[in-house]
Amino acid sequence: MSTSSPEAVKKLLENMQTDLRSLSMECKKKFPPVKEAAESGIVKIKTIAARNTDILAALKENSSEVVQPFLMGCGTKEPKITQLCLAAIQRLMSHEVVSEAAAGNIINMLWQLMENGLEELKLLQTVLVLLTTNTVVHDEVLSKAIVLCFRLHFTKDNITNNTAAATVRQVVTVVFERMVAEDERFKGIVEQPPPVQGNTNRRSVSTLRPSAKDAYMLFQDLCQLVNADAPYWLVGMTEMTRTFGLELLESVLNDFPGVFLQHQEFSFLLKERVCPLVIKLFSPNIKFRQGSSSAASPAPVEKPYFPICMRLLRVVSVLIKHFYSLLVTECEIFLSLLVKFLDGEKPQWLRAVAVESVHRLCVQPHLLRSFCQSYDMKQHSTKVFRDIVNALGSFIQSLFIVPNAGNAAAVSAPAAQGGPGTGGVSGTLTTQAAFEYRGTWIPLMTVSVQGSAKATYLEMLDKVEPPSIPEGYAMSVAFSALLDLVRGITSMIERELATEEEAAAEFREAHPDQEWKPQPGESDQREICFSVSGAHLVWEEMVSACWCGLLAALSLLLDASTDETATENILKAELTMASLCGRLGLVTPRDAFITAICKASLPPHYALTVLSSNTANLSSKAYSIQGQSVQIISPSSESHQQVVAVGQPLTAQPQGTVVLTAKNIQCMRTLLNLAHCHGAVLGTSWQLVLATLQHLVWILGLKPGVGGALKPGRAVEGPSTVLTTAVMTDLPVISNILSRLFESSQYLDDVSLHHLINALCSLSLEAMEMAYGNNKEPSLFAVAKLLETGLVNMDRIEILWRPLTGHLLEVCQHPNSRMREWGAEALTALIKAGLAYKHDPPLAQNQRLQLLLLNPLKELSNVLHADIRQKQLECVLQILQSQGDGLGPGWPLVLGVIGAIRNDQGESLIRTAFQCLQLVVTDFLPTMPCTCLQIVVDVAGSFGLQNQELNISLTSIGLLWNISDYFFQRGEAITQELEREEEALQKQAQERGETLNRPFHPAPPFDCLWLCLYAKLGELCVDPRPAVRKSAGQTLFSTIAAHGTLLQQPTWHIVVWKVLFQLLDCVRTSSTTADKEKIESGGGNILIHHSRDTAEKQWAETWVLTLAGVARIFNTRRYLLQQLGDFFEAWEVLLNHIQSAALSKNNEVSLAALKSFQEILQIVTPVKDSDKAGDALAAMGVPPVLIDPLSASGPGRPLVRSDSLVERLTRYNGAELQAPPPGEESALEDSALWWSAWNTWYRTGTDSTRPPSGPTEKLSFIPSQPFLTALIQIFPALYQHIKANFSMEDLKKLGVILHGAVSVPISSDASPFILPSYTEAVLTSLQEAVLTALDVLQKAICVGPENLQVMYPAIFEQLLLFVEFSCKPPQYGRMETKHVANAKYNQAEWVALNYVPFAERSLEVVVDLYHKTACHKAVINEKVLQNIIKTLRMPLGLKYACPSESTWKLAVSSLLKVLSIGLPVARQHASSGKFDTMWPELANAFEDFLFTKSTPPDNLSIQEFQKNEAIDVEVVQLISTEILPFANFIPKDFVGQIMTMLNKGSIHSQSPSFTEAEIDVRMREEFSKVCFETLLQFSFSNKVSTPQEGYISRMALSVLLKRSQDVLRRYVEDERLSGRCPLPRYNPLCVISTMKPRTTPVIALYPTLVECITCSSSEVSSALKEALGPFKDFMQPPVSKVQNGES
Repeated sequence: MSTSSPEAVKKLLENMQTDLRSLSMECKKKFPPVKEAAESGIVKIKTIAARNTDILAALKENSSEVVQPFLMGCGTKEPKITQLCLAAIQRLMSHEVVSEAAAGNIINMLWQLMENGLEELKLLQTVLVLLTTNTVVHDEVLSKAIVLCFRLHFTKDNITNNTAAATVRQVVTVVFERMVAEDERFKGIVEQPPPVQGNTNRRSVSTLRPSAKDAYMLFQDLCQLVNADAPYWLVGMTEMTRTFGLELLESVLNDFPGVFLQHQEFSFLLKERVCPLVIKLFSPNIKFRQGSSSAASPAPVEKPYFPICMRLLRVVSVLIKHFYSLLVTECEIFLSLLVKFLDGEKPQWLRAVAVESVHRLCVQPHLLRSFCQSYDMKQHSTKVFRDIVNALGSFIQSLFIVPNAGNAAAVSAPAAQGGPGTGGVSGTLTTQAAFEYRGTWIPLMTVSVQGSAKATYLEMLDKVEPPSIPEGYAMSVAFSALLDLVRGITSMIERELATEEEAAAEFREAHPDQEWKPQPGESDQREICFSVSGAHLVWEEMVSACWCGLLAALSLLLDASTDETATENILKAELTMASLCGRLGLVTPRDAFITAICKASLPPHYALTVLSSNTANLSSKAYSIQGQSVQIISPSSESHQQVVAVGQPLTAQPQGTVVLTAKNIQCMRTLLNLAHCHGAVLGTSWQLVLATLQHLVWILGLKPGVGGALKPGRAVEGPSTVLTTAVMTDLPVISNILSRLFESSQYLDDVSLHHLINALCSLSLEAMEMAYGNNKEPSLFAVAKLLETGLVNMDRIEILWRPLTGHLLEVCQHPNSRMREWGAEALTALIKAGLAYKHDPPLAQNQRLQLLLLNPLKELSNVLHADIRQKQLECVLQILQSQGDGLGPGWPLVLGVIGAIRNDQGESLIRTAFQCLQLVVTDFLPTMPCTCLQIVVDVAGSFGLQNQELNISLTSIGLLWNISDYFFQRGEAITQELEREEEALQKQAQERGETLNRPFHPAPPFDCLWLCLYAKLGELCVDPRPAVRKSAGQTLFSTIAAHGTLLQQPTWHIVVWKVLFQLLDCVRTSSTTADKEKIESGGGNILIHHSRDTAEKQWAETWVLTLAGVARIFNTRRYLLQQLGDFFEAWEVLLNHIQSAALSKNNEVSLAALKSFQEILQIVTPVKDSDKAGDALAAMGVPPVLIDPLSASGPGRPLVRSDSLVERLTRYNGAELQAPPPGEESALEDSALWWSAWNTWYRTGTDSTRPPSGPTEKLSFIPSQPFLTALIQIFPALYQHIKANFSMEDLKKLGVILHGAVSVPISSDASPFILPSYTEAVLTSLQEAVLTALDVLQKAICVGPENLQVMYPAIFEQLLLFVEFSCKPPQYGRMETKHVANAKYNQAEWVALNYVPFAERSLEVVVDLYHKTACHKAVINEKVLQNIIKTLRMPLGLKYACPSESTWKLAVSSLLKVLSIGLPVARQHASSGKFDTMWPELANAFEDFLFTKSTPPDNLSIQEFQKNEAIDVEVVQLISTEILPFANFIPKDFVGQIMTMLNKGSIHSQSPSFTEAEIDVRMREEFSKVCFETLLQFSFSNKVSTPQEGYISRMALSVLLKRSQDVLRRYVEDERLSGRCPLPRYNPLCVISTMKPRTTPVIALYPTLVECITCSSSEVSSALKEALGPFKDFMQPPVSKVQNGES
């Protein structure tokens, strides 16, 4: 209800009347005048009420009268009355019905009451109501009222005191509020200020409006009072306190800044009165130094007084806050003072309030900016802003120093020297947040909300004595101040930066072609406008001014902090500062803040060079971190930190373990946060950040995983990393942040990205340095992170590829295996990712990028470490599997990598590389450019040549076969592409003026491809490993055989000379120089067969294969090769190879050489007649029409390549179609080839069968039987082609070889396989061959022309030589050969062959041949028969001594056969004397045989004996039938010899060793008998027709008589000697047979017969009877007769 409503008015009137009534009642007795006045007052009120409509206005007009009764009542000084009156007056006031005059009366009355000390509180109330309800009180009245309140404030009553104080405050406020209201009213009315007299700065008060004037007077007097001067306006003041005055000043300044800023008069007061006053009052505080002795200064120093000091600081705060712009200079002084108050030597309370004041400044960033602009940026001005920050820092530092009482020097000493001190709390762990450093423990309190400075001691207006400051309070405030300062500055600058960046972005959108220039006046309007470039300068100056101090303080606090929240705040401050410096481009401060965070992340004293070198030596940095031994827990606060991890330090020197605390981990997270959110501004300090992270990651034992992400792993060596569960849960988070950090690198601009990469590279270099020369696990952090960074920046990979891969390649060469393994992991992962990434444009259209990506893969081949190559090859395999189809121009690189294998790289590596190659050959040959095919061949070849893994070598040869198949199938396509390429290259070469340089150049490109393939296989054919050689050889010859048709004719020239012969040369050289040492059995359980147990034997196999292969090609491609022009030379070379192989000291090679020889000799001579060529084609189904054009393509024009049938035919039948016209030339050439072959055969035969000449202990080599057999078997085929010109000379050569071949012994270990058992009369194949050769010859002679027949004797001679072997085996040089029966098979001896069957067969051949040729002139002339007999004498003479019984039997039968043919011839040619020498031979032969010196073996059975005797008998019969009857054609000596022989035969001798039963058989009775009979036959032959025959008879007779006499005499003697023993049976028989003939006089026998009479044998007796009987004829006298003219 408002005071002017009718109800209120009515109520007021009633109340007043009631009051007056009460008053009159109270004063009725004591104070009648008052009573009367009251009553008249009632009347007055009623009258007013009755007369006026506006009752309040009327009341106001008459207020002096209305109030009068109450004033009088107060004058009574009666408490009850006074109270009632004051209440009534207050009621009037509250209804604003008091006029100015009335008010003055009331004030006077109140003054009297005050002076009387009555109703003091009511008085104050009344004054307050009077002044607040209206504005009627001015000037002196107002001043009187104010003084009244002041006076009451100084009463003894406490309540009054305080109430008065409050009232004064309110009244002062009211005064100023009135002025503000007045200004509001007059706003908009511009007044002309009156002209100013003089040059005074001060406008006279008269110009002020009433309320303003009151305010001015009041403020001026307050200054006077505080200054202890007399007031001008507040008259009647009795006393005043400075504290109260300062409080009032402060409240006015704080509440009504506008007044001072708008009115010059008031501004003047501030400058002239307030500031000097403040400065003056500060002086005791400035001069005072705690603890300084009074003796030091002459005058006693006034002590600082807490209440005043504190209030002064409040005033200063207000002045700075509101009037800074007016009082720039003054503020500079104030701020400097403030800074001084923080000094260590000031009292604690003073420092506390000062720090509170500083805090108040710190929460006002704009103010701080103004300081910076006004002072720090001006020349010759105090660097106020810097000082404030530094002072805070020093203040904080000083709190950690525990002062030693009274020692100022110790106090001011830098904290670094202050020891752990005596103060502080004992080391018990407390949960309270606190700072602790070097034994000083300072608790941390919550002092104010972030961003506001709520002071405690600055508010202690009631305290007179300095309060005791709780421990940690000042620190807490200073800490908050620091944080607020950082927060304020950074957020302000960042806001403005953001605004500027937006403006720039908008400008760029609007004008993309222009550069944006900051416009002045665009910055925030609330600030003083200044240009943006100016703004930059200010920002930079601010940061430059404060960073040192901030860093010093924050680092110290961080070091000392034991509370997670406090730590978090400090780190946040450091981080925001670092980021801000980065954005402003201030490198040094940025790096310093980052270094601080980094150091805090690491264990104390952790020696990390990058940080120590980077730390700027700041003057204010009173502490430092030196790398002492890590084991010592630093004397700093760490003892109160919870240790969460123990790990290995990552340093080159082995150190102990280091511990990480929770705080370290917290710092690490900040560091991660910094890098993640502010990576773009880090620039070069990436190095610091990453180095630190690397060390932390190491200590925590995080190891890189796939893609470079770090995962918790175990440390490899040293005491394992120990992690608490707290940190274990943190690790995945940390690892995740780390990964995200590098993922975010994709948002960095190129420059920042390069900074990051460079930092990682240099980190990695350090890690590499450290990992040298020790096997410690290296730090893989940098490598892993390079990988991560590369992977996320694939879209711009080109800009970072070279530095990235260049560095990783270095890592790959590092000796530490883990290090390089990761380098390779990173590199290969990047390459794979790069190739798989969807680039724009795609890789297929961007060859440069593709080659750039693949290049590092190639570079890896230069690394020697096998593990790196393994990774490289696995990468290649994966690339092939995923991107194989799109490699295109990258193929040479990839193939180069696959092929870069070396033998020192180990199996698994080669196996992996080979997998890649297999994949290429099976899947990718069609997709790669044909120019790469040659590289594929080379690479496959290099796998064949590697010696680590045999199976791979063999498989790679298989691959070469597959490749050749591919060439064959895709021939046309490949040809076209290669020829296109060739043209292009040719063009380029011509432009450059060079010649085209490629292998096998003149050949067409497709043929070159084949030649490369053949050449590779050729290299493999001489590999050191036998299996490889074998496989390669087979493949080479198979490919040439299968696909040779594709080659153009001239290319064959290269194949023959450059491939085949070159290969043969190499193989021959290697074989002849191979090692003969026995190879121990191969690895594991592989046994090597004895035929392969030396290198030489293994090479032999290769030689065999190669020679056979080449020979086969010569055989199958003969037609083609013959047109090459130098076929004869090639043929000679081939024969030379065959010869050297045949003569090699290896049975296998030599034999195979002969097989090849056979193969090339079995070639049918090409058809000569041209018509036959046509027939041949027709037979193959080709119409004859085609023949002409084909014949036209002569050797000069290569055939057009196609795969048509006709074309194939021309390949095969090329010889007919392209041969020169048939004629002598080719025939000659052909015979030249054959004679060349004969010469080779001859040389081979001669050399291989020539017996060794030297001593035979060291036998060089003896050719094997199969070899010799093959050699001899070649002759017949060869002979067919050379027989036309085969001369006697050649025959002799042949004979030498045949003889030599047969003479060669065999080694005893081979003999069981070659020799028949001794009893079997079988020829060896060699012997068969020799005879066959001779057979072929004699058959050829037989049908040949006359002049050939002179060769017969030579053949006989050869055969007879062989016949001799039966008794006299041939000698092989001076070799000792054992007879086969005596050889021990297990000793390496040489065994002569069993030559008997051979000799016998030769003999049969001789007989056979003689049978055919006995009458040939040559045979007669050359005394063949004599030679035969001469040869047979040996076996005949040896008879039983012959090696084989069959020999002499055959010899006899042969002799008989030969004589049966030869004797007639001999008789026929008797006159020519050509047989003269034969007869003695024959006689000797008979003699030797019939009367052999050898005795029959003991075990001979009677039947055998009789058989043998029958043979003897046969010979005698031959003599009787073929010789004696023709005695007249036979020399006499010979006949005489025969007779003597018969005589000898007829006398049989007895051998005493026989049993009686055998006697008659063993005495060759039958033989004797036949001899005798023959003698008799020729003695008593009546048919004498010639003198010769007569002379034979005489000869026979005389022999016979002599013989008879001998027999009888010997018998008689035997009879006497043997006594009773029975005599052998044949003696009597012989005697009897002697006695039977009675035709011739045998008188001379008579005496002998007489002797026989005494014989006891009845048989002899009867025979004697018979014999003596005829002697009667001899008793008659002889009748003289003349016969043939002889007596």
